[in-house]
Amino acid sequence: MTSTVLQQSTSTLPLAGRSAVVTGAASGIGAAIAERLAADGASVALVARRTDRLDELAGRITAGGGSAFGVGMDVTQQDSVDRGVEVIGERLGRVDLVVNSAGVMLSAPIEQARSDDWARMIDTNLTGTLRLIGAFTPGLIEAAGEGGTADLVNISSIGSHLVFPGYGVYGATKAAVTQLSNAIRADLSPYDVRVTNVEPGLTESELGTHLSEEAQAGLAGMFDAIGPIASADVADLVAYVVSRRREVNLSHLVVLPTRQA
Repeated sequence: MTSTVLQQSTSTLPLAGRSAVVTGAASGIGAAIAERLAADGASVALVARRTDRLDELAGRITAGGGSAFGVGMDVTQQDSVDRGVEVIGERLGRVDLVVNSAGVMLSAPIEQARSDDWARMIDTNLTGTLRLIGAFTPGLIEAAGEGGTADLVNISSIGSHLVFPGYGVYGATKAAVTQLSNAIRADLSPYDVRVTNVEPGLTESELGTHLSEEAQAGLAGMFDAIGPIASADVADLVAYVVSRRREVNLSHLVVLPTRQA
């Protein structure tokens, strides 16, 4: 059967001609977003540390008629980001769509003072996001200034405003991402760059694999009681947001399983 991408003229695809970067693309929400953007016509740089996963995803996308390539990058290390951004510039040119989806969720109760876990979440979820924003904002401004559409999408979490015992630092990093998105939107809107903050609720992903056995059991109980949304559901939302006409910015979106109040 011919793939959906191949059945359509490239010019009819909603993101045809756009160049995208998606972090956290090795699995979960990031991988789903990358695959959907490519299916909608964007050329996508897949960013993560696990290059074997990126190569597999890029192969699947190109086999379906899309355009994607992997770039090994550790967002917690500035030199790694600098090298990756250089590769992306050489292969993709100017980027007009950036999705920050790289993240880590650890159960690190305050009373246990697990400073290494705290630092890991801050470095990945917040500082890593800032590194990518700093690298690609000039290109976004330039693209919008030439009349194109330019998007910055940050994947936050409902943990940014709901309290989950044991996950205080994770929630704090996501609250920072949400607030950062709001502030950056104020900075970039005069340049016609759109900034969108997406807060998923309970979602099928690999975030839970970093947890202790006890925390994983608690998460599994939530999955059984509520039923998670799929990563593809978040990808659908992102694809919709970035395909609106350039004068429309869907700024702050929360996506939850129906049973999660």
